[in-house]
Amino acid sequence: MLELRFIRENSELVQNKIRHRGLDDSGINSFLEIDQERRDILSELEGLRNQRKTLSQEIGRLKAAKEDADSQMVETKKMGARIKELESSLSGVEINLEEIVMGIPNLCQDSVPFGNNDSDNIEIRKFGNITEYPFPPLAHWDIGEKLGVLDFERAAKLSGARFCVLKGMASRMERALVNFFLDLHTQKHGYQEVYPPFLVNAETMTATGQLPKFEEDLFKTNVRNLYLIPTAEVPITNLHRDETLAEKDLPIKYASFTACFRSEAGSYGKDTRGLIRQHQFDKVELVKFTTPDTSEQELESLLADAEAVLQLLNLPYRVVLLCSGDLGFSSSKTYDIEVWMPAQKKYREISSCSNFTDFQARRGGIRYRPDGQKKSALVHTLNGSGLAVGRTLAAIFENYQQADGSVAIPDVLKPYFEDRF
Repeated sequence: MLELRFIRENSELVQNKIRHRGLDDSGINSFLEIDQERRDILSELEGLRNQRKTLSQEIGRLKAAKEDADSQMVETKKMGARIKELESSLSGVEINLEEIVMGIPNLCQDSVPFGNNDSDNIEIRKFGNITEYPFPPLAHWDIGEKLGVLDFERAAKLSGARFCVLKGMASRMERALVNFFLDLHTQKHGYQEVYPPFLVNAETMTATGQLPKFEEDLFKTNVRNLYLIPTAEVPITNLHRDETLAEKDLPIKYASFTACFRSEAGSYGKDTRGLIRQHQFDKVELVKFTTPDTSEQELESLLADAEAVLQLLNLPYRVVLLCSGDLGFSSSKTYDIEVWMPAQKKYREISSCSNFTDFQARRGGIRYRPDGQKKSALVHTLNGSGLAVGRTLAAIFENYQQADGSVAIPDVLKPYFEDRF
């Protein structure tokens, strides 16, 4: 969420940034009109409250002197009625203003390239060599079905489309990947592991930007109005909601494994086969809280931590810088890591690493106190996938497939396949 004063004083900049995202900027004009109405009401309210206070003191003086105060009391009553009317109007105006502000996306950084969609993203670098197979490479869903370890048909019987039952080697590899990701990030990269609830309230979803704008993308329960999390970013970022952190404790770095749930609204017809776009999937998320001065540095570090996973798995990938038109609602800058999928002959997203600046922190009231200062400031929040487990599994199936239809185990995962009982 952007600060009201910032929008008011930089309305042209905000409009330009919204246009760069390819979005309608007319809400800013509505904001300015409603904001002025709010300020006018507040000004009149303050004046009336001061007048009533002065008049009440005068009534007290007159009564103490046993003098007539009837006219002043009538005037006070009129003021009270007007104040009540203005307070009611103010409540309605503030609701309208909040609705507009909550729909304004974060401002993309100047280093974010202008563009309309993912075709305008900029490739930063590549890693690894693309394997040339002596046979036509199969898609991961065909490999999994032939091996009897990915069962989409029975999953559909249980839950409908966009679900999968993992069996045998696939389920064991899923578990191995989760443990490998967490071990790497906690033991080598300095993150603290956290295991949060998968169900959260509306306040939690609002702080990270999923509500109110993207409710159709969420699964909501009928019991207690709780939402299934779309990513661990949501509960982990909210761990410090309405808290003031000490600068000496920053950056705070969390790694979290959760199941994730997404309705995939608007994705009809996209990736209907395989593990790329599921309603339920596993992911290890990396979340950071840092100071404004270091958030860009921490974004690059976060990106390197996510890349390290793919490098150790020896999976070919590329890093792209998202253009303004492809940027997420809450993000000011995002790098995507895209892994090579041989059967599709293209790179597919496997991680997004984003800097949200103070956008989420303002919604969630997450602050820090700079060393030696009394006044607190908003933290910057960042997150990135480290990695999406199902997509990593799909990438291993396709990149490590063998001529006989089997799938080789990446060297770094072999210790997790050793029998220990």
